[in-house]
Amino acid sequence: MTVNTALFELHALQQALQQLAAGKITAAELIAQARATPHLQDRLPPRYAAVLQDLLDRLEASALFTEESCSFSQGDLLTHLQGWADKAQETLELTPQVPE
Repeated sequence: MTVNTALFELHALQQALQQLAAGKITAAELIAQARATPHLQDRLPPRYAAVLQDLLDRLEASALFTEESCSFSQGDLLTHLQGWADKAQETLELTPQVPE
């Protein structure tokens, strides 16, 4: 597993975030894609996976509501997911390549 594979998964996730914000995919589709990022989650420190899972669980719960709820604001969760993705990218770019 390389940093490049993890970055590929991260970029796909970032595109899915943009698609969700544009209404092109559903929250469920984004969640499924985010949970299917084994290389990305393995390459990052464990706390990243824990935070991602928490955000995805909350996004999943927010999808149950038709209106914005102060506890489950989908817009706020998407902002937090984008922040997570930005930090993950910074971390991956600082990670030295390990020869396979």
